Amino acid sequence: MLNDEICKLRDKLNKSIEEGKDYRIIYQISVELDELIASYYDKDSKKKPVMVLV
Repeated sequence: MLNDEICKLRDKLNKSIEEGKDYRIIYQISVELDELIASYYDKDSKKKPVMVLV
């Protein structure tokens, strides 16, 4: 599931930061994580009906 992928990538990002990995690696993981989170919220928002107040 997307949630599991997010957790794994978040852990990978945190580990990379703790280990002092190259900034480019940390940045790339961060971008991938952002994309997964955006996908998660996009998918989640399509499930819920939206009420529009006029």
